[in-house]
Amino acid sequence: MPHQHEPKPQGFPPTPRAKTTLLQGTLDLIVLQLLQTEPTNGYDLSLRIQLVSKDVLNVNAGSLYPALYRLEERGLIRAAWAATEKGRRAKVYSLTASGRRQLVDERETWQRFSGALAAILRTS
Repeated sequence: MPHQHEPKPQGFPPTPRAKTTLLQGTLDLIVLQLLQTEPTNGYDLSLRIQLVSKDVLNVNAGSLYPALYRLEERGLIRAAWAATEKGRRAKVYSLTASGRRQLVDERETWQRFSGALAAILRTS
């Protein structure tokens, strides 16, 4: 009996060149890491993610803003209204002391995870 190909699970890119889907939980780490550098608004944060990842990661507003609100509720970031360079008002997010501690923990967890994944990928 011929083996039928199972459809790809939803969320997987159709081609290697497609935008990469973020693993659940990694968006929080990315946001904390980038806010460590400087406070920024959500739109500019999404552009920085795209730029720093060399266009591999593309975070849409439907994913980014809920993550920002969740991090703010947990006290890991704070938001304040500020004027943008174009004279508009935007919420600017910054890392709190608690967020800096959480970033250290999340980075350690990611290092363990990525090391384990690298070991698995080296197997034949």
